[in-house]
Amino acid sequence: MKKVVVITGASNGMGLAAAKLFASKGWLVYGGARRVEKIPTEDGIHALRLDVTDHQSNTAFIETIIKEAGRIDVLINNAGYGEYGAVEEVPLSNAKKQFETNFFGAAELSQLVLPTMRQQKSGRIINISSIGANVYLPLGSYYHATKAALQLWSDALDMEVKSFGVRSITIQPGLTRSAWGDIAMDNARKNAKEDSVYLPLLSRVGGLLTVNNNAFVSSADKIAALFYKAATDQRVKGRYFNSVADKMTVWFARSHPYLFNKTLGLMLKRVSRRTEK
Repeated sequence: MKKVVVITGASNGMGLAAAKLFASKGWLVYGGARRVEKIPTEDGIHALRLDVTDHQSNTAFIETIIKEAGRIDVLINNAGYGEYGAVEEVPLSNAKKQFETNFFGAAELSQLVLPTMRQQKSGRIINISSIGANVYLPLGSYYHATKAALQLWSDALDMEVKSFGVRSITIQPGLTRSAWGDIAMDNARKNAKEDSVYLPLLSRVGGLLTVNNNAFVSSADKIAALFYKAATDQRVKGRYFNSVADKMTVWFARSHPYLFNKTLGLMLKRVSRRTEK
């Protein structure tokens, strides 16, 4: 019997790459996304429409999979985006949408799969957080808050379900080659007032994301391989990082918050000087 993996946000980036990888390894893949037409229906991949912010959509999604496949071995909560903008200016309705997508969607889907996983006495819930759960940028407060919430929620969940043979795991990718940065900065511009005092900061943060994309970017395929490792490791780890650099960046931010803040400030100043030339 083929193992069954459920992947949200499977229409692009890491989610799409993961769907293809799991299918190539012989898994039965169910990919969910709002833009379902972008999910390839190759051998072993089933594309289903999913809006993780909608209760009925989440329920129908999981019920369909259980009805067709009879089991769920791995749920990968990958759907998410960045609602960037200054705290003073981001409408709270947008901030709530950020939490609905990045956090509460994952929470509800996990609630829906847990009875099946407990009955099977096996299963893994893999939550795609970010190094941004510990590392932050100005204008990203709501995004970083969702990733930090997802991470601690996942840790608590793991303690609750471990005795049933189920594990809750967190993956913390760094920057990945995708449209994420462009979407985040586009949201920041939309959230900014016409005469916003934060426009210079928006320019600096955008420049910093561009620098990082050139220097430290990882491919979606590489992150997908990390998803597969987390799904198949015999000895499960609570955290999975893509690189030593990502792991050390998180350690630095957690262990030396003052120095991290100073370093980030210097980086933003360097970007500002470069853009002024």
